[in-house]
Amino acid sequence: MRGKCAPFPLLPLPPILSLPRSLPVNTPPLSRALSPCPAEQGNRETARGTRAHARLENMCWRIWHLARKKKQLELEGLQRMSARRKEQEQVRREATEDLAEDLSEAADTLGELVPVEMAKKKFQRNFSDLTVWSDDNKEKKLYIVLISVHGLVRGENMELGRDSDTGGQVKYVVELARALSMMPGVYRVDLFTRQVSSPDVDWSYGEPTEMLTTSSIDGEGMGESGGAYIVRIPCGPRDKYLKKEALWPYLQEFVDGALGHILNMSKALGEQVGNGRPVLPYVIHGHYADAGDVAALLSGALNVPMVLTGHSLGRNKLEQLLKQGRMSKEDIDSTYKIMRRIEGEELALDASELVITSTRQEIDEQWGLYDGFDVKLEKVLRARARRGVSCHGRFMPRMVVIPPGMDFSNVFPEDIDGDGDGKDDIISLEGASPKSMPPIWAEVMRFLTNPHKPMILALSRPDPKKNITTLVKAFGECRPLRELANLTLIMGNRDDIDEMSAGNASVLTTVLKLIDKYDLYGSVAFPKHHNQADVPEIYRLAAKMKGVFINPALVEPFGLTLIEAAAHGLPIVATKNGGPVDITTALNNGLLVDPHDQNAIADALLKLVADKNLWQECRRNGLRNIHLYSWPEHCRTYLTRIAGCRLRNPRWLKDTPADAGADEEELLEDSMDAQDLSLRLSIDGEKNSLCINEPLSSDPQDQVQKIMNKIKQSSALPPSLSSVSEGGKNAAEAAGSVVNKYPVLRRRRRLFVIAVDCYQDDGRASKKMLQVIQEVFRAVRSDSQMSKISGFALSTAMPLSETLQLLQLGKIQATDFDALICGSGSEVYYPGTSHCIDAEGKLRPDQDYLLHISHRWSHDGARQTIAKLMVAQDGSGDVVEQDVASSNEHCVSFLIKDTKKVKTIDEMRERLRMRGLRCHIMYCRNSTRLQVIPLLASRSQALRYLFVRWGLSVGNMYLITGEHGDTDQEEMLSGLHKTVILRGVTEKGSEALLRSSGSYHRTDVVPSESPLVSYTAGDLKADEIMRALKQVSKTSSGM
Repeated sequence: MRGKCAPFPLLPLPPILSLPRSLPVNTPPLSRALSPCPAEQGNRETARGTRAHARLENMCWRIWHLARKKKQLELEGLQRMSARRKEQEQVRREATEDLAEDLSEAADTLGELVPVEMAKKKFQRNFSDLTVWSDDNKEKKLYIVLISVHGLVRGENMELGRDSDTGGQVKYVVELARALSMMPGVYRVDLFTRQVSSPDVDWSYGEPTEMLTTSSIDGEGMGESGGAYIVRIPCGPRDKYLKKEALWPYLQEFVDGALGHILNMSKALGEQVGNGRPVLPYVIHGHYADAGDVAALLSGALNVPMVLTGHSLGRNKLEQLLKQGRMSKEDIDSTYKIMRRIEGEELALDASELVITSTRQEIDEQWGLYDGFDVKLEKVLRARARRGVSCHGRFMPRMVVIPPGMDFSNVFPEDIDGDGDGKDDIISLEGASPKSMPPIWAEVMRFLTNPHKPMILALSRPDPKKNITTLVKAFGECRPLRELANLTLIMGNRDDIDEMSAGNASVLTTVLKLIDKYDLYGSVAFPKHHNQADVPEIYRLAAKMKGVFINPALVEPFGLTLIEAAAHGLPIVATKNGGPVDITTALNNGLLVDPHDQNAIADALLKLVADKNLWQECRRNGLRNIHLYSWPEHCRTYLTRIAGCRLRNPRWLKDTPADAGADEEELLEDSMDAQDLSLRLSIDGEKNSLCINEPLSSDPQDQVQKIMNKIKQSSALPPSLSSVSEGGKNAAEAAGSVVNKYPVLRRRRRLFVIAVDCYQDDGRASKKMLQVIQEVFRAVRSDSQMSKISGFALSTAMPLSETLQLLQLGKIQATDFDALICGSGSEVYYPGTSHCIDAEGKLRPDQDYLLHISHRWSHDGARQTIAKLMVAQDGSGDVVEQDVASSNEHCVSFLIKDTKKVKTIDEMRERLRMRGLRCHIMYCRNSTRLQVIPLLASRSQALRYLFVRWGLSVGNMYLITGEHGDTDQEEMLSGLHKTVILRGVTEKGSEALLRSSGSYHRTDVVPSESPLVSYTAGDLKADEIMRALKQVSKTSSGM
């Protein structure tokens, strides 16, 4: 080790290794310096001394190596921060140039130079423009969706502290759902979480739904679906409880399952309170990074506003772990999947209208670390939006501080002006009946020699970042504090330390060793078990003993336990890092300390315990101000804020008439099949399927005559559809002899989506793509029953013109496809549908889809920014040039001149986010094109749009793709649809340009194994494709 460390002169050698020059080089320095080796000592003692000295020498080198490593990490951190600040300044200059269209607008952009006090006043003035939510909104009947994916979530007997995933966030989201459902104007609240049907956890976590509350605060106007519910969505292995780090590859399954529930619930609510029109969520609120990722996709699929609460943030955790120097960045990512978590948070920022934080510190010091948020640029953009001036597609989410609420229903009323003396109420252990006190009191006091001393209470799971070991050291090394008080540690629930996670087990083991080291037996209580109902009793016991509550966490995002303690009349000592700063400022009921300074912790505790006047003052202040953190106050502010979000709903909800006409079309289309027609017209058949406006005759012959008349009327095309387009393609010919008003997708039971990215070196489609299409057609049509209920869609990065040319080359009719998804998901066409044929007879994209994806899109802003970013670093000029032929209104396409000089998708996303541009960017067509499309557009999201728009469930879709493809292929591979991967079809794709080193991995996005995926085994033949289709249908049916 010495030979390896010596060449790096980053730190001076430790003093014990500073050797005199006279010693021979080949002599072990430490053993020579410290070992006298007298001749009279025996060989055994000499050997033992040599080994001890060798261990000491190795330890010294190890300490020196760790210090050197920590110094390197600090230097790297400073370099990262310096580079980031430089990049941010450049971005702000560019934004100022791009946004300052005239002198008046330039004045707005100079707002970032205004002193903080003036900016804050302006910020507060804007808040006053919002109308506070009140009882006047009781008629609104809102539907709100909350999402918290990980952990074990249930309404009663929460197992808080069971593991690191089941903590304060679980309690917060459950109580938020309950409290929101009690507010006027809120009809239903759904809390989505993962369904867990594992023998390792209680059966209740496998229940699909759980009712939290059924009535509003006034108890009026609640229908059968009103109230608050926990809705559990299955994703990933059904029989395993997974930690949050292992859930990332399965989030797309969660999205598809949640989307299905929302659509069904929206329809039900529409029948109850929506006058027959679907009631979509008013807002979708994601909690933590994983739920933020899910909420972003759901918000995009449904076109409704999204709200985000981070709870704890990945970038902040990464910085803290790197500063500790114990783990490399690679080890941190391997353990915590931190890079995928950070990308999830960035994706959530892209889609969020509003970000709710607990403290101002979270905004400035934590969210400020992210590419997708810049405080100064956000103020500039907000000022422009307030004046109605275009931001050229730039957007930053609004950050607001709304402290979490608390349920005070289980808190006994406290006498604010009283002294809080309750020691006389504590029943003595001698001769007392166990039933005369709460069981948890006896459980705590059995550890204590003198249970009547003031109690120092800490309540958290045994996580290293909660810093419990420093608290025990502070207590053990302060003799006056030990003599004056007891210490109670509520560290979650445990049966066997060996069965706990490594981090939690390590903390508990260290605590037990420290108790033994300082001989704290009789002064420290650490019960093994407690339930949620015991927590208020624990607080009450500490308050009656004139105790103090402490939260010594290294960083605390908020600190809900501090509010709970204050509500029970306990003064607090808390970390100065994070939310406790705002809490102690608002409540004025305690002291802040440096969590790394155990002497400061001991001094603060001793001060509050010993000074009774200070204790009484802190107690009174806490009880007097605690109403600021009540749930009604939180929900009122919450609803006021989300009411200010820009509401957007799909236009087709208003423009599309009832399905009567559509059902009639379906009948006419089905009538072309004689067998199907005979079934429909049987006397015992489904007469209700004939949804014709006029009353139906009971005579089957009359029904046949009406159907034949409809067929004759629809057989002749209008003149506008017989014209020839500029490209020489006759739309009438492409559409066939019958043009339907609506796509036949709405009556399909299965959809086979061909998304094979087979391209030549110049980016043109290869003949193998045609072969794939033809073989898939043969495979599906070989089964007559499957063929009747199935449709096809083609998903490609090519524009419509090249797609049609490819199909024409293979003599494939465009009408063989129910949908064409072109331009990497920027356009959707329905061949053979009047919905997608304009007045000149040309195919046109779905206009509702274009409106759907236009949110925050600026074609010119994306084009200009990409052109600036794609300039070669060596000064050789532009790396890309615009491909006008492949571009459209919602897709900017560039030809790549040199793939070796372009930036990866990760690097491009980072730079676009820092400039406030929210786009979906990808390399495609064998790395020959760079395409930029709106944030809400993608090939995977286009499939969800078909689900939302036409009712074809994603679970009934089959994706046929290759082993390689465009950089957006990863997004398509996971979800509830079935996937068949054709081996040997695509030799290479564009994946090499997706991620840079140090980013997250493919396995963090796509499951390594899934029953929803199958592979072909050999040649590209219809029989082999059918075998793979049957295999994936069989394996997925067992889920």
